[in-house]
Amino acid sequence: MAGPSLRPHVHWAQRHRELYLRVELSDVQHPDITITDNVLHFKAQGHGAKGDNIYEFQIEFLEPVEPHPVCRVTQRQLNITVQKKESNWWERLTKQEKRPLFLAPDFDRWLDESDAEMELKEKEEEKISKMKIESRVPKDPFRHLKKGYLVMYNLVQFLGFSWIFVNMTVRLFILGKDSFYDTFHTIADMMYFCQTLALMEIMNSLIGLVRSPLIPAVLQIFGRNFILFVVLGSLEEMQNKPVVFFVFYIWSIIELFRYPYYMLSCIGIEWKPLTWLRYTAWIPLYPLGGLSEAVAVIQSIPIFSETGKFSLELPNPLNVTIQFSFLLQLYLIALFLGVFVNFRHLYKQRKQHLGPKKRKMK
Repeated sequence: MAGPSLRPHVHWAQRHRELYLRVELSDVQHPDITITDNVLHFKAQGHGAKGDNIYEFQIEFLEPVEPHPVCRVTQRQLNITVQKKESNWWERLTKQEKRPLFLAPDFDRWLDESDAEMELKEKEEEKISKMKIESRVPKDPFRHLKKGYLVMYNLVQFLGFSWIFVNMTVRLFILGKDSFYDTFHTIADMMYFCQTLALMEIMNSLIGLVRSPLIPAVLQIFGRNFILFVVLGSLEEMQNKPVVFFVFYIWSIIELFRYPYYMLSCIGIEWKPLTWLRYTAWIPLYPLGGLSEAVAVIQSIPIFSETGKFSLELPNPLNVTIQFSFLLQLYLIALFLGVFVNFRHLYKQRKQHLGPKKRKMK
């Protein structure tokens, strides 16, 4: 048989519009809180001064209140917020003049009337100041057009790289390793389109259409286009090598997460699994992409040396030729530096989006 109900310790404070009640009960279960005829009825199972038991109390408020209290349960206590029907300052909480023994002021939140008025005034001034600032900031008449452009750009890129990924995956399952050798001739046109279109990302950053930093975008886009148009596109001997498959496949996987993430961000939607993939998948993929690009450059160096393509012959009397293969060796150093810069940038972004959130004090 259950024992008699007990009254918990209750602390209260007020503002002009609200009442705050803090019930000293931990591990609260099944709280039943209602306001009827201006009387708050409380009943709950919890651990209080008399151990684990059923605790209950009633408070008849001094003046009318709204009949819908807001309750927030924590492990150590239970907080109730009650809205006053009229904004004014009460001389006490209860209708009865003598304060109940279980009720005491909450000195952590306690303010006298003058302090509460000052707090209210500060909030009003802050609100007015915020409205003035917002009124001074001109509204962008083209914001919907810009948003529509960014959505369409990211959608087109997502569809393009999805086509590349699906096409290469299907061919891999059907042809096996034989699909490695004609990847360029099958996929190059779509990759040309996507990587040329990607130049718009640099323009978007330059004109402030997006807040992405400029340098990482330049390094990635110009680096990829150099590999695509110069190292692979200009040498037929490179276009049937297996490394082309790995370069294209890794690029497409990276963009399968990046472009839909940006597209949803443009319309204010965040899908947490996609966010996690966007800021996690790059950890293995970027080093693998950099390694595959480096292999492509290394394999092209002997071909450029033999053919002399893109080599620069200086006029007499110097009679010196700057071999393009030598510039490719320098590019290898720049390639790994670029991977490091992008890796560092993405690591900072990952900490910002997936790092531990600071808990707000209430």
